[in-house]
Amino acid sequence: MPDLVHEQACPAPVAGVDEAGRGPLAGPVVAAAVILPASGLPDGIDDSKRLTASRRAGLAAAIRACADVGLGIAEVEEIDRLNILAATMLAMTRAVAALGAPPAFVLVDGNRLPRWDWPSRALVGGDRLSLSIAAASIIAKHERDQMMIAADLAYPGYGFAAHKGYGSAVHMAALRTLGSTPLHRTSFAPVAAALRDGAGPG
Repeated sequence: MPDLVHEQACPAPVAGVDEAGRGPLAGPVVAAAVILPASGLPDGIDDSKRLTASRRAGLAAAIRACADVGLGIAEVEEIDRLNILAATMLAMTRAVAALGAPPAFVLVDGNRLPRWDWPSRALVGGDRLSLSIAAASIIAKHERDQMMIAADLAYPGYGFAAHKGYGSAVHMAALRTLGSTPLHRTSFAPVAAALRDGAGPG
């Protein structure tokens, strides 16, 4: 389980940062930054991938109730224009900037850091090591999932509520028959290939 060992080695306050949505073929990339309180943390904070959707939802609400949370989004247009890595770094920067108070240090999940002015460290596997990053992973994943569930209502037939924009067989078949939506990352090769193979409007 993640703990606060890495946070305790850094000047306070420490923000943990993680993202959701780098791999999907549709939808934004969403990043969250979380500064946890000194006490009163909800039990069960863990890497979002190890939690059920209902558990993530409950923890997301509990984290928001006790912590300083910033959310950053890079839209599909930015992903296609900049590339997914640059868009992810942009979303992370926006998340930290959205915090109520500036952090003294930032812990980022992964092996790369955005180009920003905050002292920071990249932590590979950080969502399983750092409690702040794990909390950020929960917020980012929950928020993005809710966006894709809403997208399912706006763009029926693609199955966004189920696969959240990932390249499932159902999703790829819909792309070939229905074409793309404004949520699709047309710079991603699987999307471009499906549109070439299908008869949809694109």
